[in-house]
Amino acid sequence: MSENGALPHRGKVLTVDTMNANVKKVDYAVRGPIVQRAVQIEKELKEGVKKPFEEVIKANIGDAHAMGQRPITFFRQVMALCTYPQLLDDSKFPEDAKNRARRILQSCGGNSIGAYTTSQGIDCVRHDVANYIQRRDGGIPSDPDNIYLTTGASDGIVTILKLLTAGEGRTRTGIMISIPQYPLYSASVAELGAVQVNYYLNEEKCWSLDISELQRSLQAAREHCNPRVLCIINPGNPTGQVQSRQCIEDVIRFAAKENLFLMADEVYQDNVYAEGCAFHSFKKVLFEMGPEYSSKVELASFHSTSKCYMGECGFRGGYMEVINMDPEVKAQLTKLVSVRLCPPAPGQALMDLVVNSPQPGEPSYQTFMKERTAVLSALAEKAKLTEEILNTVPGISCNPVQGAMYSFPRITLPERAINEAKAKDQAPDMFYCMKLLEETGICLVPGSGFGQREGTYHFRE
Repeated sequence: MSENGALPHRGKVLTVDTMNANVKKVDYAVRGPIVQRAVQIEKELKEGVKKPFEEVIKANIGDAHAMGQRPITFFRQVMALCTYPQLLDDSKFPEDAKNRARRILQSCGGNSIGAYTTSQGIDCVRHDVANYIQRRDGGIPSDPDNIYLTTGASDGIVTILKLLTAGEGRTRTGIMISIPQYPLYSASVAELGAVQVNYYLNEEKCWSLDISELQRSLQAAREHCNPRVLCIINPGNPTGQVQSRQCIEDVIRFAAKENLFLMADEVYQDNVYAEGCAFHSFKKVLFEMGPEYSSKVELASFHSTSKCYMGECGFRGGYMEVINMDPEVKAQLTKLVSVRLCPPAPGQALMDLVVNSPQPGEPSYQTFMKERTAVLSALAEKAKLTEEILNTVPGISCNPVQGAMYSFPRITLPERAINEAKAKDQAPDMFYCMKLLEETGICLVPGSGFGQREGTYHFRE
């Protein structure tokens, strides 16, 4: 303190120079500069600024309801009952919706969806998730104690990556991620200070995964880090491919041989459109390969309420199942999730409805199936239409969209545009997408935000 009693001026405690350096490395293109500019343009339109378009079309993120998809009636009925239980006496609600709501509320503290839940998640919901997985995988057992409810799948993915990140220098954990990839992975790797290990999907073969490419990537990475984790997104985001069973078996063998922890991001498991394609869960394939693999390979798989036919992104519901995790590590995982108390209880309730949906003979079954089928059929039609239309545009080529909710077309840019982008210190496809936004109001994410082979340019829509 100075002689006149004033505090000395020392500047800000927290500055860009003194903040966590890893946070500055985080990049999340899905909500990056182009999206920020789109928000500004929306404000300008409201203020009466003249544009060559009347509205911004946000095709940058898989937010189905924001794009006009209607919620599933049964889901919203049960959520209304859970959040306002007085409606349980209302004859407008079907009995199966009331029964689901009562069961969920009875598992909540004080029979209220507003109470904290156990850190691993509401007990009856975890049991329902385990039963769902067992049905989905043809009777292969699922233990509720291996189920953790999460704040969307993203929360579970980051939590597992935290457990796996360790070491310094050449012993620092390397995390193998596909290129192109969903930016959650690269952002999380940067934030945790792990080492990003890229393996490239084969665009010429519909974004397929080659084991030889995994081997190349692994061998190169071992010269400067300790690769311990292999991340798979199936069906693929942003590339829309669906892995064959043979490919999944090959990946599991590779992980077993190289002693890698497998992470299977399966949030698009209901979104399969292409003829001849089918979703195979990594857990199911793992156990069908026999005890040589099923008793050894460590696996965490993830699902969410945000995608598939649900599109309930805002509820932030999800789960993860861990297989063959060391019991002492599992105790640490439970401790780690306990620090954040619990995932949002409404998201947990919605996750329960996804895995415990109306069954034949129940009042809501026919309406539920009609709505579910309509959503998935519309998505399949749009996937086909997107591919066909993009392939008619000069300079754009698009692989078949086999699944998930996106296409990832390749764009051929003239040398002049590439040079102008470089002069502005922008990636060429970032330059392209920004021009597209300014001239048409269409908001896309450039391929550079997902990663791509050098000299190629893409966007996701």
